[in-house]
Formats: sequence, structure tokens, C-alpha cells
Amino acid sequence: MACRRADSSVIVLLMNVLITGANRGIGLGFARHYLAQGAQVWACYRSDPGGLQDLDQDRLHLLQWDVTEDKPQDFADRAGIAPELHLLINNAGIYGPKKAEGQRLETVSAETMHRVFDVDCVGPIRVVQRLLSRVLAGRGVIANVSSKMGSSADNTSGGCYAYRAAKAALVIVSKSMAVDLAPRGVRVITLHPGWVRTDMTDGTGLIDVEESVAGMARVIANAADYPPGAFVAFDGKIVPY
Repeated sequence: MACRRADSSVIVLLMNVLITGANRGIGLGFARHYLAQGAQVWACYRSDPGGLQDLDQDRLHLLQWDVTEDKPQDFADRAGIAPELHLLINNAGIYGPKKAEGQRLETVSAETMHRVFDVDCVGPIRVVQRLLSRVLAGRGVIANVSSKMGSSADNTSGGCYAYRAAKAALVIVSKSMAVDLAPRGVRVITLHPGWVRTDMTDGTGLIDVEESVAGMARVIANAADYPPGAFVAFDGKIVPY
């Protein structure tokens, strides 16, 4: 991560961070976390800035970005994104229909599969393609937020076809990114945030957003300690997949 020593005892972070899906839940938690660390944060949202409107920070840059859209080559320039990015967090994602309604074997549709896959797996590829030159310039870290529900080894309950498939595919995409970009000075890591109390989980879960984000931020800061493309939970443990 980029930093400079302000004096003999204080380290001041000079990070440029971009987060997709930052208007609520885990994404909003990431925005708050890195702003508190002194970073410049480009916080992306699909249509409604949501909780980002409550963050009054000079270092916060709001950016409307639907990750399912194919942006032109000059999009990042026109959007005013910094020429160097030190951290890119691909957090935007959707669950799709509830398991009992539209993600059972008998009910899941091709449309649901395509929609969830487009957001949760193809979306991060689109984002990285548009920002790759900036991440390379910053010798940054790409953190792709997946889920343990994308782990074949952890799947003992079945169902959730669209969500599981998209998150599993993201793990593989992230691994390929890691292999391709490691020789170019960029580290890529895949994250499992834990079972977090958010809108996506209807407020259920075992941990809150702050605990999840703090844990994932530690993993990101120590990305060099993991193999390229490792799938790591918020508590630092490798997720089998």
C-alpha cells in the first residue's frame, strides 16, 4: 500500500481506493473504513447513493457505475478517477430470488442465472478491464468479494443455484487475474466476508458489518502473505473450494 512517513513516529496513508457497490452494507462499511484511514475513496453505486449521502468527507468521490454496463475506454478519465489506484474492491453483487422462491432446482430460470452471473462474476471483469492501467500504475491490490456459498467443498445444503454458481465462478476468475497480474506487480485476493447482518441477509447473520470489514481489511493489507488468488475469509482463514 502507498504511504509516506510524516515524521519519525507517524505513518500517513496515501491510498487511492475504489469500491463498487458502496452505497450500503459491506461496501458502505469499506468506504467508511478507508476514509477513516485517510484514503481517497471513489465509492460507486448503481442508481441510489444510499448511505453514501450521509458521509461528509472531502476525500469521498461518488461515482454512479452499474457494473453490468460496458463503459467506453475513456470512462475512468471522464469520471475523474485517480491515475493510480492502490486498492480496487469489487464488492457489487446481488443474491437474486430467495432460495425458496426462485433458486431451487425446480424453479431457477435461465434469466435468473444470467442476471446474477452478469452482476456477480462478469461485473468485476468489466471493472478491472476499465481500471487495469490505473491499478498497474499504483502496483495495487484487487480484492474480489465472493462468498463461501461459492465453495463446492462447503456446499452441504444445495439450492441457491444462481448465487452459488456466480460466486464460484468469481473465485476462478479471481485466480486467473492473480496469475496474470502477479508478474506485473498487482496482487489479487478473493474474500469471504462471513455471514454478515445486512439487507442481503435480512438482518440475520453472526457478525456485523464493522467486524467483517475490519477483518477483510487486515487480509487485504497482508495480501502478500497469501498465495496469488487465495480465497480467504474475514478471519484470515483459507476457504476450501
